[in-house]
Amino acid sequence: MAPEKAVVLLDERVSPFGQRVRIALAEKGVEHEYREEDLTNKSPLLLKSNPVYKKIPVLIYDGKPISESLIIVQYIDDVWVHGTPLLPTDPYERANARFWAYFVDKKIYDCGARMLKYTGEAHEEAKEEFMENLKLLEGELQDKTYFGGENFGLVDMAFVPFTTWFYTFEFYGNFSIEKEFPKLVAWGKRCMERESVSKSLQDPLEVYELLAYLIKKKYGKV
Repeated sequence: MAPEKAVVLLDERVSPFGQRVRIALAEKGVEHEYREEDLTNKSPLLLKSNPVYKKIPVLIYDGKPISESLIIVQYIDDVWVHGTPLLPTDPYERANARFWAYFVDKKIYDCGARMLKYTGEAHEEAKEEFMENLKLLEGELQDKTYFGGENFGLVDMAFVPFTTWFYTFEFYGNFSIEKEFPKLVAWGKRCMERESVSKSLQDPLEVYELLAYLIKKKYGKV
């Protein structure tokens, strides 16, 4: 029997992008070596493995690096075919899952980041767009257990790490996500019942403390 090929994850514990990969590996039961990266002093292995973006996460499998969290999650599903698929088998449903997963990156993360760092009119514009994007996501979720129906999958993994940012978004945006989007909050709680999720995510207050420190340091905003 051939030996298992080495699986190494270069990551940073509070990164929502790395958390996606950790969730996917846990869902598939993939044993791996976790290597914590100091993003202020990136390791030679990270710089060699992701020379284009020089960012985490990077999954190294059998010596071959794969970058970008959503690409890594889909790669995991392709390589480790045992267990429940992370993406639907139907081509249309797979395309739809990819659409909403990339929507999280382009709309939720981008708008949320702008809302946190800006003040004044730019802050209000980002907040309005952020709320509209959450409304679109809740409309896609509707009354389903997960975004893929009864199956926990790609869109859930893409979005659920940002539920630990909800407290921070609420603090800086002065609104209540639970009041405005109760279905999303209920969905987040269901996801947290999965061991793969609960063991991969950070405490929201810990996330807030880190983000508040970074926001004050970079933008002077309190």
